[in-house]
Amino acid sequence: MFPNKKVQKMIGSKVQVEMKGDQHILEGTLQSADDYLNLHLVDTTELADGERLRSLGSVVLRGNNIILIVPVEN
Repeated sequence: MFPNKKVQKMIGSKVQVEMKGDQHILEGTLQSADDYLNLHLVDTTELADGERLRSLGSVVLRGNNIILIVPVEN
């Protein structure tokens, strides 16, 4: 299965995203994704060492800066 089809199936669910050059992880609900894996997250928070640092709200992430996308189990 291609990565973009797998990501499309995660729309509406909570995900964690690791970005290039960033020590923190973003966690939010995946609102949409395109063919370049640009992501739109809502209700996003920034995590460091398992602690919530701050609330970011709605965030758009550029696909070429994303290292890892992990679904969050409730």
